[in-house]
Amino acid sequence: MLTVYNGIYQTGVSFEPKAPLQFCQYYGTASCDAAEDYKLQKQFDALNISDPQCASLMRSILCAKCDLYSFELFNAETALHIPTLCNFDVSGDPKQSNDFCTKVWNTCRNISIYNSPFFLQVQGEVEISFGPSKLIDAWQSTEDFCKVFGGSDQHDDTVCFNGKSAVFSSRKVPSPIKGICIEKIANGSYTNMAGHPDGSDYVFFANQAGKIWLASIPVKGLNGVLGIDESKPFLDISDRVLFQSNHGLFGMAFHPDYAKNGRFFVSFDCDKLQHSGCSGRCSCNTDADCDPVDLLAENGIMPCQYHNVIAEYNIKVLSDSFEDAANPSEARRIFTAGLSSHKGHAGQILFGPADGYLYSSVTIGSSRDEPHNFAQSKKSVLGKILRFDVDKIPSAAEVNGRNLWGNYSIPADNPYVDDRDLLPEIWAMGFKDAWRCSFDAERPWYFLCGDAGQDMYDEVDIIAKAGNYGWPMYEGRFLSDLGKSQQGNISLDSTRLVFPVMGYNHSEVRGSAASIIGGYFYRSKTDPCLYGRYLYTDVYAGSIWVGTELPENSGKFTTVKVPYICAKDSPLTCNTMGDNPAAAIGYTFSFGEDNRRDIYILTSTGVYRVAHPRRCGFPCSAENKSGFAGQGPQSSSSSSPSSSSSSSSSSSSPYRRELLLLDYLLFLAVSYTGYCLTGYHLNVSL
Repeated sequence: MLTVYNGIYQTGVSFEPKAPLQFCQYYGTASCDAAEDYKLQKQFDALNISDPQCASLMRSILCAKCDLYSFELFNAETALHIPTLCNFDVSGDPKQSNDFCTKVWNTCRNISIYNSPFFLQVQGEVEISFGPSKLIDAWQSTEDFCKVFGGSDQHDDTVCFNGKSAVFSSRKVPSPIKGICIEKIANGSYTNMAGHPDGSDYVFFANQAGKIWLASIPVKGLNGVLGIDESKPFLDISDRVLFQSNHGLFGMAFHPDYAKNGRFFVSFDCDKLQHSGCSGRCSCNTDADCDPVDLLAENGIMPCQYHNVIAEYNIKVLSDSFEDAANPSEARRIFTAGLSSHKGHAGQILFGPADGYLYSSVTIGSSRDEPHNFAQSKKSVLGKILRFDVDKIPSAAEVNGRNLWGNYSIPADNPYVDDRDLLPEIWAMGFKDAWRCSFDAERPWYFLCGDAGQDMYDEVDIIAKAGNYGWPMYEGRFLSDLGKSQQGNISLDSTRLVFPVMGYNHSEVRGSAASIIGGYFYRSKTDPCLYGRYLYTDVYAGSIWVGTELPENSGKFTTVKVPYICAKDSPLTCNTMGDNPAAAIGYTFSFGEDNRRDIYILTSTGVYRVAHPRRCGFPCSAENKSGFAGQGPQSSSSSSPSSSSSSSSSSSSPYRRELLLLDYLLFLAVSYTGYCLTGYHLNVSL
């Protein structure tokens, strides 16, 4: 489902009021508010159904219009006022049959129904009322009835109603995921990864302490490891980064035109008592109904002693053969905000692939229950997704006049750009600690973030313009403890409330210690059975959640927790959990994605890459589909994001051109001789 909101396409997102509807008992959507709920109740009363079982079914059918995904439920090709009914088992489990159409027929066929929606006639905009009727008066059998009102089992993309919600009735059920095969390609511990903007097989890695390296990705199938020389960082700003367990360098983003302008951006924490230039406005201020004087020191740290910084850097030389090294001096300070609590930390930054604007997640970081309600305050930057234009440099008058938090401009289509009483930087609000966001490589309007909860639930959200994600009143779809005790006392813009599409209870990992790691839609051809599914995890999970969206573009996901196992021929040896073959990869910090769309797991024990399932003995029925590669070595021309990546890479650096040529020659050698090269390790410092 695509919903157009303020000219921006959003997917599977519904803005919902705080209270459920009275009759339909669903949370209302844009197409079903209290007025529509009342109308449906009056329509139901007019049916005058004497049989309680049939009445219950008819009520659910009428209220299907208030299902979150009602747009997908109704048959647009007819004038019928009911959804398409599931008429065959889509679950594969007879105990959970979705043959709802047959159930309706068997229950209601001999029951008199006044003004039956199955017989409803429409002439213009005037509905014609009529007397009682029975289904059996017009249809003689289940087959006849369900040919009209049921989803045909001959189609692979039928969306139908099963009595409770929309389900996808495809016979082509996605292949089950038995496990995820991974390989270890590095021992280093990193918190960030980004593909080189030139489209090559080079990536950037960053650690929490404040260093960034350029690295070469090993060719699949040649048993290589990550090519990285930690003695020669691309950028080292460790002297100005606050490095502690909850602080450090947590974000990097390369400008879409980096190959031409050499601009990139880094998000990190600093301590104004230790680092020169670490100063800015305190996020606890009168505009946000907060006074720093009222805040107490925590563990010896004063309020707004720590700052969240986004800084711009550039490479040293910009030419056809520029060095892959950055100027350590800041080119521009983009954003600075003093954190009200020492628990706050820098967030992720990333460029929108469709609009070219810079997005930044800003955590709350305060104590339990968020006492100052920063996440719901439209005058606070905390608990938000912010959106900046870093290409248009504002004048000093604009910075001061709009009271901006740094050197950036406001995109013209930001949701609050025309309201001087609200922060124009805000794109979405109501987050506790949004950790790791991504845009889908194939659907740039799909913007997903993981958001950590407090006591009960961690969530994955589809980020919508002006969306409100509920914290501190909600954790996922659940009222938080604060929400239960303070309903009505906390300002919550419920007209924009958006609930998560995936998540997990803390009891599934380590209770209150749970901390979500948002991930990516898998778009690589390495594992065909993961293709198009969303991967996410927890710092402590020891496994990965795989989200499957059915139907596509509906925003409706089912998830399964899947173990990962290290391939026996992994370039570097993986530890296992004792007698359990599952890989012991330590704490997970982040996911990463390279230019071939392969997915990486960045952990406390090293860097792991998702490998072909056959290397771990996992079956995958999708691997024989056209367009999906086997586990052989990749050529320098296969599955690149664009056909121009090779030329772009070679023009950027003569050394890189030679290395790509070497990769290609090695590939040819393996392909034509059949020899197996082991221990291949291309570790060249540029």
